[in-house]
Amino acid sequence: MLRIAVPNKGVLALPASQMLQEAGYRQRSDPKDLLCLDEANGVEFFYLRPRDIATYVGSGDLDLGITGRDLLVDAGSPAVEVLDLNFGRATIRFAAVPGSLKGTSPADLEGLRVATAFPGVMERYFAEHSVQASIIRLDGAVENAIRLGVADVVADVVETGKTLRQAGLDVLGEPIMKSSALLIRRAGDELPAGVPQLLRRLQGVLVARQYVMLAYDVQQDGLDAAVALTPGIESPTISKLHREGWFAVQAMVPQAEVHRIMDELYAIGARAILVTGIHACRL
Repeated sequence: MLRIAVPNKGVLALPASQMLQEAGYRQRSDPKDLLCLDEANGVEFFYLRPRDIATYVGSGDLDLGITGRDLLVDAGSPAVEVLDLNFGRATIRFAAVPGSLKGTSPADLEGLRVATAFPGVMERYFAEHSVQASIIRLDGAVENAIRLGVADVVADVVETGKTLRQAGLDVLGEPIMKSSALLIRRAGDELPAGVPQLLRRLQGVLVARQYVMLAYDVQQDGLDAAVALTPGIESPTISKLHREGWFAVQAMVPQAEVHRIMDELYAIGARAILVTGIHACRL
């Protein structure tokens, strides 16, 4: 039985469960449940605090887990990335009172106090840049640490920066880390039975989210130009229509580009252009 850790709450919890459901796995029906058994697929899902998942997987008590890259690094766990799941994107950055620092390079943090909820991330960052700084560990609301005299600089997850600006802080320098949700496993272990199937299913979901199926009709004199616009994964499917000189074409195209492609197809004479969502696939 494959044992997988899933976030029980927070920004990663719902997207993780949705992705597993799209991949054909059973998920808990009650958000208070801590365990879900999917006998049909031979998987047990354990719902844990996102910060604890890397620890359980790194110790080998669980086979796999879904957590953020920031939380994996912060835990210092011997777990490694298996697959980037392309959700839960976040950026950790420094912030300080405007004009309080000499500059925005790592060296400008030498000797300062840095408040953060990610001490493990900061330890690695300062070690990589040979900077000696004091790390003040806080569980949340780090933006108040400077005003309260606890720290000189804060390091926190930044989306729009609005919360930091409201606290009178400016974002500094380059990002410390860019994070997203990952499927992780213990480093060095052989992949347990069931993992290759899980990976194929999750990769199928990732592709299905990024592509749509485009179908259209086009005359023979526009076929080559149309195929150049919609090459598909291997190649498009092309069939002759009953109407002489016309062809039906089907191909997968990137969802982000579908409207541009439809406009260009229409301009070269394609008609009956239809878009269909892809719920799952195997490539």
